[in-house]
Amino acid sequence: MTDAPHEDPTTSPRSRGEVVGLSVLAVVGSLLAGLVLGWALFGRDGFPLDGSAEAGFARDMQTHHGQAVEMSLLVNDRSTDPTVRIMAKDIATSQQNQSGQMFAWLQLWGLSPTGSQPAMAWMEGDHHGATSASGDAVAMPGMATAEDIANLTAARGVDADRIFLSLMIEHHRGGVEMADAVLARSDRAEVVTLARSMKLAQSSEITTMQQMLDAKP
Repeated sequence: MTDAPHEDPTTSPRSRGEVVGLSVLAVVGSLLAGLVLGWALFGRDGFPLDGSAEAGFARDMQTHHGQAVEMSLLVNDRSTDPTVRIMAKDIATSQQNQSGQMFAWLQLWGLSPTGSQPAMAWMEGDHHGATSASGDAVAMPGMATAEDIANLTAARGVDADRIFLSLMIEHHRGGVEMADAVLARSDRAEVVTLARSMKLAQSSEITTMQQMLDAKP
């Protein structure tokens, strides 16, 4: 009586089927894990959630831009220097447009204009206490204090120019810091594109405004 042929368990139809089945399960498990992670970060529709860096950036940068627009409109009514007034109008126009884009993002993402987290929470460990141009604590990097705004409001002519340029240089530095922070945390095309544009424009304006400030008598 001859022995039955030895079946290699790694090549038998049954074993191959088990291996294929296990591989399919592994792939499905990986896909499900990816979906769960995606929903946790971006929701079922692929949009950022309320506590995401994208949502925090959109909300906080609108507030940041709002103050830049306010200071630009103030100096435009108080300055006699056409170059300062042109710079102020450019800043007000561009930052109003950018604020509109970020407001539209939140609407598209199904999120409210204000979030449940405090300002700058999305920057996590990168936010170590923001200060104004005068060194006082403020809610966001580069923001002017109420006293700074009052000083700009009361000033006229060259004094207004100096105050505005000093405040806006620091304000822009804070804006660049916030843009860098979201670029390190997001790969959404619309967010990355706008943040890079902000960083480029504000960095260039910092250089120009510093030259303008240095030239003031």
